[in-house]
Amino acid sequence: MPIVVDVDVMLARRKMSVGALADRIGITPANLAVLKNGRAKAVRFTTLDAICEVLQCQPGDVLRWEPADADRSPERATPTAD
Repeated sequence: MPIVVDVDVMLARRKMSVGALADRIGITPANLAVLKNGRAKAVRFTTLDAICEVLQCQPGDVLRWEPADADRSPERATPTAD
């Protein structure tokens, strides 16, 4: 998936456990683990807001985009007339 979740990086920087963060933002540790491990299909803005508030960070500190496949660069994705 091209969206990478870096919650674990921010947890390490803040020296906080997954359980402590889950408790402070009001979701289960299992649901936070789904997000943290990149298995979530979506995240509510209210959850993202709570994560950022507790970890004192910006959304870009916990979410980032990476290309899904290096072979699908824009140059290769556009058909050419030969």
